[in-house]
Amino acid sequence: MIGMKKVYCIGELLIDFVAENQGADLSKAKEFTKKAGGAPANVAAAIAKLKGKSEFVGCVGNDAFGDFLAETLQKNEVGIENLQRSDIFTTLAFVSIAANGERDFVFNRGADKKLNYTKKLATQFKNQIVHFGAATCFLGGSLEEAYTAYLIDAVKENAFISFDPNFRADLWKGRENEFIKKCIPFIEKADFAKFSEEEALLISGKETLLEASQIFHKHGIKLLTVTLGSKGTFLSMENKTIIIESTKVNPVDTTGAGDAFVGCFLYQLSLEENLETVLKDYNKIQKMIAISNKAGAITTTQFGAINALPTASQIGF
Repeated sequence: MIGMKKVYCIGELLIDFVAENQGADLSKAKEFTKKAGGAPANVAAAIAKLKGKSEFVGCVGNDAFGDFLAETLQKNEVGIENLQRSDIFTTLAFVSIAANGERDFVFNRGADKKLNYTKKLATQFKNQIVHFGAATCFLGGSLEEAYTAYLIDAVKENAFISFDPNFRADLWKGRENEFIKKCIPFIEKADFAKFSEEEALLISGKETLLEASQIFHKHGIKLLTVTLGSKGTFLSMENKTIIIESTKVNPVDTTGAGDAFVGCFLYQLSLEENLETVLKDYNKIQKMIAISNKAGAITTTQFGAINALPTASQIGF
C-alpha cells in the first residue's frame, strides 16, 4: 500500500523450549517443544501477517537456533535486514506452565544482548513507527546501549514511538525498582504504550488503573492501553478512559496475545497518513482497540505465538 508506514521492532528474539505434558516443575519435565519467542519479534510477525511492513532489529547466534529464528521471521515476511548474528549462542528460555498459570522458568541469556548500534538505521526511522519491547533490553550488554540510542534517534526522526515494558518477574526479582527506573525515559517519549495490569500498577506505584493512567499521562504518554485478558482493554487518552470489551473465545494458550494486540494496533496506525490527527480521534481509537482485542483473542485459540497470530482475513481487513 502506497504511504504505509514501516514498523521497526527492537528487542529480543529467542528460543522458547516449552515443557510438554508437565506441571510447573522443570526438574520433572522430559519433553520440550522448540518455539520462536521474543515479544518484539512476535509484534513484527503480527504486523507482517496482516500484510503490513515490519522490520525486526535484534541479534541471534551463528548457530542452528539462530538459523531457525531467522528463517521463521523470513517465512512470515518480516524484514531481517537489521537482524545481527553473533558468535555467542542464541538466547534460550525453558518454560513449564501449570494448569493454574504458575510457571517454572529458566533463562539462558546469549546473543540477544549483543545487538550493536548502527547509525545508518536511524535515518530509516524518519516519520515511521518504532516499537520498543523491553523484556531483555534493560538487562545490560550492548543491546541496552543500542536500545537507548535508538530511542534518541526515533525522537529526532519524528517517528511514532510505541513502548511495551514486557516485565518478566522471573528476570527482575529483587530489582523491580531498577526496572521501573529504566522504563521511565521510554514512557516519557512514548506516543503509545501498552501495559499489563501488573505492569501499570508496578511502574506507576498506584493502586488503580485510573490513578496509574494519570501518572503516565503526566510523564508524557498520549495514548495508553492496559490489557486485562478476558475483561477487555483499558484505554486512556486526553483524560478520557473506557474499558473496551474482549472478543469472546475459548482460550488454550495466552502466549503472544498481548503482542498480537500491539501488532494489530500498530498495523492499523501504519495505514494512517497523519498520526497526530488520529491520536485526537477518541472514537476511531476505540474502534481500532476493539479490532486489536480480536487479534489478541484469536491468538489464544491455538498453541504458540507466531503460528497462532491471525491473518488479515481472520480479522476482517
